Amino acid sequence: MYGAGAIGSVYGAKLSTAFDVTLVAREAHARAITESGLRVTGAEDVTYRVRAVPALTALAPDTLVILTTKVSGNAQAARVLAPLVRPDTIILCVQNGLYSEDIVKAAVGGRCRVLRAITHFGAIFRTPGVVELKVRSSTSIENSPVSAAIADAFTRCGLDGRVTDRIKDEMWRKLVVNCVINPINAITRTEVGAIADERLNPLKRLIVDECTRVARRDGVEIEGDLVAAINDGYRASRNLSSMQQDLLKGRRTEIEFLNGAVVRLGATYGIDCPVNQALAGIITAMENVKVKTEN
Repeated sequence: MYGAGAIGSVYGAKLSTAFDVTLVAREAHARAITESGLRVTGAEDVTYRVRAVPALTALAPDTLVILTTKVSGNAQAARVLAPLVRPDTIILCVQNGLYSEDIVKAAVGGRCRVLRAITHFGAIFRTPGVVELKVRSSTSIENSPVSAAIADAFTRCGLDGRVTDRIKDEMWRKLVVNCVINPINAITRTEVGAIADERLNPLKRLIVDECTRVARRDGVEIEGDLVAAINDGYRASRNLSSMQQDLLKGRRTEIEFLNGAVVRLGATYGIDCPVNQALAGIITAMENVKVKTEN
């Protein structure tokens, strides 16, 4: 489990009930887990005993590496993993963003299998050694000869693994949801459920319309009323978006891999995305203010 923040810790904790798992996490988090175990609160309250380390130096044969870093950390993670992978290594990128797995594929150069997955779990990192599980859901895994076995292992451990032939469609759908929820939640400093406020519908529709046009040119048709689906699906959520969590901690967000990625891809297709561009600019400015404040 490489990049064990909130989501990575949840996946590692669950999988540790049936498999030999190592969490690669920030030093303070790894130390707390080693000393007192990994406590998962919220939807459950369980302490898991799992190995945690701050750095990875080797990979055993037949290792499944579940990469849960922020997409902004993919290049660094890929540089660490590239010299360690073997032909029997599998890297499963459980991440947000548009084609985030391509960064890893480029680094490993075909020396191992790299797959994409989409998680619908929600979690918050509370303190070193403690994460809060906010939403239980499913994990969609790109179809491949090894995906059924991975999905079965996930399901055995409560992660509801599902193999899909439409990972690109699922990537785009989740991307658009994140392009709506993450920046609005971060700017308004509200819980995710506040996104259902109908006064925000005009802004949400502008975001969705731009994303939908770019997705269509990319070969994906996003079906249904996504604004209504977001309102209905997230109204009860008391989670904080990952973008707001990053800003609160003074960290860089994934904005350039969400709204920013839509803007860049749209430009290659000749599609202007001024609303997504404006949101990306606002969040980037908030990052800079926070970083300067922290410094």
